[in-house]
Amino acid sequence: MQAVTRDARVGEGRPGHLGAAPIPEREAPDAPLTWRSAGLETMASMLVLSLRRLGSRGFEAWCQWPRSHPLNERDLVVVHHPLIMVESVRQIAAALERRHLPRTSAALEPDSVRLGLIHEAQPRERGVATAVLVRVAVSDVMLDDGRLVGYRVCADFLHGGLRFGSCTIRTLLREPGAAASSACHSLLYPSAAAVGAAAEPDVMVARSFQGLVVAPRDPDHPVFRPGRSSRLSAVAVLEAGRQAALLSYGGTAAAVTGLSVDLCGPVPCAGAAVEVTSDPLGRRFTVHTRGHVTAVGTVGLLQP
Repeated sequence: MQAVTRDARVGEGRPGHLGAAPIPEREAPDAPLTWRSAGLETMASMLVLSLRRLGSRGFEAWCQWPRSHPLNERDLVVVHHPLIMVESVRQIAAALERRHLPRTSAALEPDSVRLGLIHEAQPRERGVATAVLVRVAVSDVMLDDGRLVGYRVCADFLHGGLRFGSCTIRTLLREPGAAASSACHSLLYPSAAAVGAAAEPDVMVARSFQGLVVAPRDPDHPVFRPGRSSRLSAVAVLEAGRQAALLSYGGTAAAVTGLSVDLCGPVPCAGAAVEVTSDPLGRRFTVHTRGHVTAVGTVGLLQP
């Protein structure tokens, strides 16, 4: 797998050394995949069943998406939450770091996510779980003194031989330090239905006297706040942007055709302001922390 040195963005925005974070435990490429391989805290969170190499940069994974996943609606027929695709790719990326990619001596984290959906091909689950085939390509591998500091994973999702979505995640060296917190007072949470969430604890945004802010209703949410970090992951920020866009749009979760987010800096666990503006294909959201832009993203929506 061909690698390049870090680009200008990494060199300017990241520390010049890799720090003292523990090196992820290496595993044999053909060993059975475990929840630890995917960097998870519990087996119940595991979505990826297997991962095998197809070529110098290609891989293939099988995923199992439970109908009862915490983010899914509690319906007789389930269309899986789009962030299950993102979490599947994140788990695949974590396994790649432990098995196939060059070693890293510091924590890496996703800082950019792109997701596209093909509505007419979305699988609908009536039983226990949906089996999904994922075809993966790794690119833009960046090294610093032989150590991994960044890479990109592109994935196509198939069910019954039909492609129904794609997801790309860029992962870079984690920035040190915590996000600057912002005070949250007198919050008014919208209903879960108003933001396309399955349950009230999944609501990620609230109204304050300053406007719309990111404020997870459940500070211990198993998907959006694992490990109770002082800053939000790209997945959590993406969900907050999705919910903010649906709140301004007035539509349902089924109207979403695509999602994207780019982190520009650490986003605190609560208190960052969210602004939503119209876009030719949907809505654009911007996250501000103490006056600084810390994330930007888009939410593609079905056109009337």
